[in-house]
Amino acid sequence: MADNKFSFGFTSYQSGRLYLVGRLPQGKVSFHERHFMRAMGVAATPQRLYLAGQFQVWRLEDVMGGRVADGFDRNYVPRNAQTTGDLDVHELGVEKSGRVIFVNTRFSCLSTFSLTHSFKPLWKPPFISRLAPEDRCHLNGLAMDDGEPRYVTAVCKSDVITGWRDRRAEGGCIMDVRNDRMVTEKLSMPHSPRLHNGKLWVLDSGRGRLARVDPDTGATETVTFLPGFARGLAFHGHFAFVGLSLPRDGSFSGLELDAELAKRDGEPWCGVQIVDTRSGDIVQWIRLTGEVRELFDVFVLPGVRCPKATGLLDGTIQNEISIEDWSPADKRAPAPAPEVLAAAGA
Repeated sequence: MADNKFSFGFTSYQSGRLYLVGRLPQGKVSFHERHFMRAMGVAATPQRLYLAGQFQVWRLEDVMGGRVADGFDRNYVPRNAQTTGDLDVHELGVEKSGRVIFVNTRFSCLSTFSLTHSFKPLWKPPFISRLAPEDRCHLNGLAMDDGEPRYVTAVCKSDVITGWRDRRAEGGCIMDVRNDRMVTEKLSMPHSPRLHNGKLWVLDSGRGRLARVDPDTGATETVTFLPGFARGLAFHGHFAFVGLSLPRDGSFSGLELDAELAKRDGEPWCGVQIVDTRSGDIVQWIRLTGEVRELFDVFVLPGVRCPKATGLLDGTIQNEISIEDWSPADKRAPAPAPEVLAAAGA
């Protein structure tokens, strides 16, 4: 982190935690955690985090502006929560306009916030006949391209209630949102599609692989094997950050990953592994033991040295008060329109 000037974070929905990893003075590692119920996908910049929870999407803002206090140079404070209800929101993206896009897994579509309703649908796979709270194909991943949604992942093309649970081993999809084109159907429980350095990346989770995919032909190239159920993918330079979870009876069982671990005489991991994408080597890692068994998303904070967050159960949140710069002329400025507030997550 010191050499490459970044910090990173990850979420665990199973334990309901947001983790932020940075570096303190004297070369010590900072491992900061805060509780958010069923913490899932994160859309992150050094200034702002959007965090999906059990029935809300939180907006957390940095209030330190690069100032350093007690070794920390960022403090992400919850400022707004958009209440959506339990949509099983997975991954998030932010458009150029500031509009938040999220994977509405329960209703098998991409959605955005609504001022009055739980969500506004924006796109659904062509094989989904109607919007219903049935998690038919387990739509889960979103790749943004220059501020626009581009690719999504789903476990299969099922159009019946929880049909994906019978199609876990194969048939995993990547779709191009722009033209409804199927890129590939040859993955196993894919997650976390990403565009990085002009290439399309994905986690072939049921097989334990980090892979590159040719978006024109669908051909898949394995970069490395990962000893766990992979979800959450982020990049910094030529390094890939991948979240790993332990097997879970039911959803994760009976996959090729199990046989591959047995063949390699390996035990499954829960943690984050950092991959050098040029060689496929695992160059650093965090391994979690104890009550934390499953992770969901991973994100990188470039230029941030040591971040922390103020949690909802943190006793300091009631005293976390900051004042925006102002001038007497500000009182004459018109109030923002409701649409602008919605785009900002208010």
